[in-house]
Amino acid sequence: MNPSTAFARVLVDELLRGGVTDAVLAPGSRSAPVALALAAAERDGRLRLHVRIDERTASFLALGLAKASGRPVPVLTTSGTAAAHLHAAVLEADAAGVPLLALTADRPPELRSTGANQTIEQAQLYGGAVRWAADVGVPEAGRESAQNRYWRSLVAKALVTATGALSGDPGPVHLNLALRDPLMPGDEGVAALDGLWAGRPDGAPWTAADAPGAAVPTRRLPPRTLVIGGDGPLDAGSGRPVVAEPSSASWGRSLRGGVLLLGDADWLAAHRPDHVVVVGRPTLSRPVNALLADPAVIVETVSAAPRWADAVRSSTRVGSILGGSTGDDAVDDAWARAWSDAADRAGAAVDAALDAAPELTAARLARDVVAALPSGALLVLGSSTPVRDVDRLAVPRADLTVLANRGVAGIDGTISTAIGAATVHGGPAFALMGDLTFLHDLTGLLTGEGEPVPDLTVVVPDNDGGGIFAQLEPGEDRYAEGYRRVFGTPHGRDLVAVAEALGWAATRVATPGELAAALALGGPRVVVVRTDQRAEAALAKELRGAAARALR
Repeated sequence: MNPSTAFARVLVDELLRGGVTDAVLAPGSRSAPVALALAAAERDGRLRLHVRIDERTASFLALGLAKASGRPVPVLTTSGTAAAHLHAAVLEADAAGVPLLALTADRPPELRSTGANQTIEQAQLYGGAVRWAADVGVPEAGRESAQNRYWRSLVAKALVTATGALSGDPGPVHLNLALRDPLMPGDEGVAALDGLWAGRPDGAPWTAADAPGAAVPTRRLPPRTLVIGGDGPLDAGSGRPVVAEPSSASWGRSLRGGVLLLGDADWLAAHRPDHVVVVGRPTLSRPVNALLADPAVIVETVSAAPRWADAVRSSTRVGSILGGSTGDDAVDDAWARAWSDAADRAGAAVDAALDAAPELTAARLARDVVAALPSGALLVLGSSTPVRDVDRLAVPRADLTVLANRGVAGIDGTISTAIGAATVHGGPAFALMGDLTFLHDLTGLLTGEGEPVPDLTVVVPDNDGGGIFAQLEPGEDRYAEGYRRVFGTPHGRDLVAVAEALGWAATRVATPGELAAALALGGPRVVVVRTDQRAEAALAKELRGAAARALR
């Protein structure tokens, strides 16, 4: 049993021993071990579990349960903005003396303040509104006996404090749960990036020239230098192969589906860069992080601010300018051409696989929406699956403005973000977001009386729940027992009817032709495409296989 699973099972067992009868959770990846332990307790008849897709709703549900029963009720979230959504309920619990337990999953300490995806400073997130807060030590292998005592005593103290058993002052308690990969039971053999970082590849210590914010002197970059473009306004320039995320200013010059090349171990082994320049904040891709963690690759980071992303702690230099003049530097033309040709072959293979089915899939939707937009349009991408599908499958376009909330990578507030951006943009605007992202911000569809609604078309692939998890470890067959309850989270709602009830025109489409016609109608409008979680996961594997075969 891996340490995160062991911790989660002890945590839940001690909560139940301490009198907890109800628990509330909102789905997430980092919180997976505890979510699965809660689901197991529900199956055993030891607990009533309540699942909600909106953390704010979840927290006030827990508040109501605790307020009416007088018993402590835990509410579990994943990391990032999900944890922030509990704050209002924590404030109410503080003022009203309600025994609410805020359980927030978090990245381990080595990933904090590095720009790691979906990471904020959570340890003292609720300030003085809680009776007690603990940043729980990371579970570790080989210390089971001592940690078991620590975990149980910690939970017991949280329950005693929340109920006011000794103080006579009940109220909220915050346990921040730092967890390392592997997060799923039985994944002991899965290589994890959490906790994995490289020092300087040459073994030398950092020097003053490498200090944060110090401009790196212009110098010649090695011929085999790859540029990684992360979220943000910095443009990497041209002259070298670029693998950029859709919300990067460099996306328009990016190789199509560059992450597919990085994810193919055999191809990458034959074409590995010697040097990588990271521009902006990469957050989307495991293959990108794996490349940056490779001790054989020298990594340089370019940042416009004194805070920069270095999630695997591999950067040897950090500066505000690119480390060389790409126009004058020698480039290995054959190597660069191999990257370009491979991207073309993988893209053609992916297109053939997407076009083979007559109906729309979420994957094809991402490709076709990007291709269909008029020049100069704005595209806002929801976090979770849509932005990743665009990253892997769409042909990059320099004539679009592409935005995404990748700072903390939450799914919250995306409709409102799109409406705000569309209002400023002034021309045709589009948003592509998953169904849970859409439901998470429904009130964003309500605008003030007399206020104009921008020309915004919101496209929603609806897989009836958290379909991204079907493409990750929780979607594997061995975890099928708990998948639907705590990851798949079906909502069962007709999103066309929901949108119409909030005053927006809405259309359901099922074919590429219907999609093109709906996008041409203009906004304000919601366009819904019904998809299937498991089928999309199978298609994702098929697409990776097609790309891999094209690279042989």
